[in-house]
Formats: sequence, C-alpha cells, structure tokens
Amino acid sequence: MNNALSVVIICRNEAHIIRDTIAAARKVSDDVVVVDSGSTDGTQQAVIDAGGRLIETGWDGYGPNKNKGVAQARHDWILSIDADEIPDETLIRKLQTLKFNDPSTLYNLRFRAFFGDQMIRFGEWARDEHIRLYNRTVVNWDAAQVHESLQLPAAWKIITLDGYIHHYTSRNLQELAAKTLHYAMLNAAKYHRQGKKAGWLRCRLSGPFSFFTNYLLRLGFLDGEAGYTIAKMNAWYTWLKYTQLRDLNSREPS
Repeated sequence: MNNALSVVIICRNEAHIIRDTIAAARKVSDDVVVVDSGSTDGTQQAVIDAGGRLIETGWDGYGPNKNKGVAQARHDWILSIDADEIPDETLIRKLQTLKFNDPSTLYNLRFRAFFGDQMIRFGEWARDEHIRLYNRTVVNWDAAQVHESLQLPAAWKIITLDGYIHHYTSRNLQELAAKTLHYAMLNAAKYHRQGKKAGWLRCRLSGPFSFFTNYLLRLGFLDGEAGYTIAKMNAWYTWLKYTQLRDLNSREPS
C-alpha cells in the first residue's frame, strides 16, 4: 500500500464489478473514493461493503465528476480510474513502491481491453494508454462532459509504468451497443457546442473508413468474432456521432 496515493473512481450502475475494482485499489491506497452518480442496481451498498468511501452526486459530466472525487481525496497524488478498470498485479506492485518526489511528473498507464472474457489484442482497443496518475496540486480534469482531458502544467515529464489496467469494457453486445449510443450522443452534443460541422460526405464515409481502419489496417480480424463486432460498433459510433451532429446543426436558425 502506498500512503501517498488516493484512488478516485467514478461509477453508475456497476454493482457487478465495483467490488473487484475496489479490492485492487485498496492494495495500493488507504483512500479509495467512489463518486456515484445515481446508481439503481445496488452499487452504493457494494461500495460501502468493499471498503470504498462513497460520494453520491448528480451527473455533471466525466470531467466535473472526477474533480468532485479528487476534491474529497485525502492525498495529493491521484490514481483516476473508472469502475470497470482494474490494475493487474504488475501495476499494483509498482504502485505500492512508487516514490512521489516531483509533482510535475505524470504517469502514463497502458490498458488491456476486454470484450466479455476475451482480451482484445488488435484494432483500436489494443492501442489504449492514458495519463491517469498525477498530483492534484498542479493537474486537474477539465470540465468536459465526455472525452475529458487533464489540464497539464507548463512543464512536465511523463513516465510509463510497468503493468496494465484491465478494462472490462462490455460484458456483451447489448451492453456495448448501449455504451456506443451513449457516447455517440454525448460527443455529437460536444461537437455541436464547439461549433463543428458534419457534411453529407463525412456522414456517409466516416463509418466505412472506421471499419476498414480497425478491422483490416489494425488487424482487428485477428480477434475473431469479437474483432468484427468491435470494428462494426466503432463504425456505427462514428456514423451515429456525425449524423447526430448534422441533425443538431440543422435545427439552428439560419
């Protein structure tokens, strides 16, 4: 356990996995903060039973909700994860012994994505890594509702840690479809607020291009049926995002 580190988790309706996530988090920190935004499946009690510190709140977006948890953390060094993201043993051992000497150092974490019980080795999901460990005195999340980013200091250095975060993205096709729809709608609204446009050609071609890139160029077909499903859902996400953006733009007064 690292007594200089807090773990902050955001969640909603994650009772099926939150206990495992907290159990892993407690191996590296004495302070596990869970920000729940209105779960209806018993997640809150699961958090308490697993030893997490529960904060119940409304939904203001990914960035704002992460910052709510960071503000309640006991330590300045923050490991930020989602409820379906679990550090493996190699990363846990590294986090247990990590010395935090420089607040301007950012720690990059590599991810292994799972669809159901299958680890995805190719395609877009196999290329995932993010800065998730930082010092809150110099870094925090922006206010984005989706695809939030860390606001970085003027000078920093990045260290990639050994090990992986196992990201249990979706248990089945129905769950993946629901998440795909959710993120497509959120991103379309974000792009609309930013004044971005989506023409007819982009709406028609972005989906097929996404499928071609992920399934063929990035070798998604080597993951078998799961690779095909993921490439198809990514293509649907891309098409849906831009189609919804075009629809939102069309509603504006000319």
